[in-house]
Amino acid sequence: MSINQKRCFVMEAVRVRFAPSPTGYLHIGGARTALYDWLLARKTGGQFILRIEDTDRNRLVADAVQDIKESLRWLGLDWDEGPDAGGDAGPYFQSERLAIYQKYATQLVQAGKAYYCFCTPERLEEMRKKQEEAGQPSGYDRHCRELPAEEVERKLAAGDKYVIRFKVPLTGQTKVRDELRGEMVFDHQTLDDFVILKSDGFPTYHLASVVDDHLMGITHVIRGEEWIVSLPRHFLLYAAFGWNPPVFIHLPIFLAPDGKGKLSKRHGATGVREFREKGYLPEALVNFLLLLGWHPPTDQELFTLDQAVEAFSVDRLNTSPVNFSLDKLDWYNGIYIRKLSHEELAKRALPFLQKDGLLPDPCPPEQFAYLVRLMPLVQERIKLLSEISNAVGYFLREEIDPPAPELLVGKKGTAGEIADILGKVGAVLNQIDDFSEENLERVLRALAEELQLKPGQIFMPVRVAVTGQTATPGLFELLAALGKKKVLQRLWQAVTVLQGA
Repeated sequence: MSINQKRCFVMEAVRVRFAPSPTGYLHIGGARTALYDWLLARKTGGQFILRIEDTDRNRLVADAVQDIKESLRWLGLDWDEGPDAGGDAGPYFQSERLAIYQKYATQLVQAGKAYYCFCTPERLEEMRKKQEEAGQPSGYDRHCRELPAEEVERKLAAGDKYVIRFKVPLTGQTKVRDELRGEMVFDHQTLDDFVILKSDGFPTYHLASVVDDHLMGITHVIRGEEWIVSLPRHFLLYAAFGWNPPVFIHLPIFLAPDGKGKLSKRHGATGVREFREKGYLPEALVNFLLLLGWHPPTDQELFTLDQAVEAFSVDRLNTSPVNFSLDKLDWYNGIYIRKLSHEELAKRALPFLQKDGLLPDPCPPEQFAYLVRLMPLVQERIKLLSEISNAVGYFLREEIDPPAPELLVGKKGTAGEIADILGKVGAVLNQIDDFSEENLERVLRALAEELQLKPGQIFMPVRVAVTGQTATPGLFELLAALGKKKVLQRLWQAVTVLQGA
């Protein structure tokens, strides 16, 4: 097939790859790319490959590879080939494939399609300065492109440092195709002779990506639209090797939550790890990412991974930039939290409570059982798992900080009046053995009637006294969950605070 021939997308088994660079933790944009790769592979019965592009040795982050793998697994995206999975197309770390890249770079030199460049960093810097002063576009001036063979051999024999550059045709155009955008044309005059092999023997992204995608049998490349500028270079390399390029699909960028500019760290979390630590569920994040660049054939908004596989198709991908709305993500997270069983929610929340020192690690069975009992009280109230400590902390602590007198008194009444009410509540509750929700409601409503008070005049100060908060689950449910001992202790503590006010 000609590299310029128009393609039609056919739903045959694909081989796709997710190829992150471990120069940082997994970015949310990379997670979306991986998701679409995975969905396309599962949809077609193909293979999803994880390849680590670790050739930028100066910017490697020590634990980035581990983070990438853990984040993908947390999202539910398993890979068929790659680190920890093996496969016939390995190795899957580019740093272990240097001999392969050097072989193919040399092959291009021998075919007259690339050349050795011996320009020093000092010469290149001087060249850039002159271009800038003259108002010319920056780019390599092809100084070494036509060096005589004898001079090249002499420099190589002398051990002069070199890079290998690709010989971009001096005239003409390269036509490329993106599956979403159609055909694009690039003038060769806008391209310089780009480096394909660096002086340390490591390849550049352009060479490594093309060689690996070919040797690994990649049929479809999904990546961010920022890589469109690399497309003519990659098509030129494919043509130079005589290989057919894969289908390219470039995804739209994420806009900041306010719609102004590209999403960046200044707008908050941008890494999967950060979203995980904030208490987002993987199901919610996957559902959110699914619809950031892809639209379903119906108005369905909630998708399991299996449902997403069934519905996914490349022809429903968008090209317009998409707004990264945290409000929408929070909405999804709240939905998925409410879909969890009480036991499953307790399991998901437990690490956050252990991190905040509210439960031990490991958690004894009786304490976990108590946590499960608390989940119905807060499941409708939290949007993030990280909110769990604030939501149930007063249940798990033996003591709470005494509420401020003004919080206990509220807008009506005096410290003396509220102290008197709380004292009478404590006296009544001290006399009962049945601390069930139903009995607590009966007793406290009867007390309000006896004192000729509105129920809220009793309920709110009691709520604040036993929790330190004004917004909580239902009063009778939380009193029953706290238990008689804690409730009485906190009522007497509040009375003491008010008497000293």
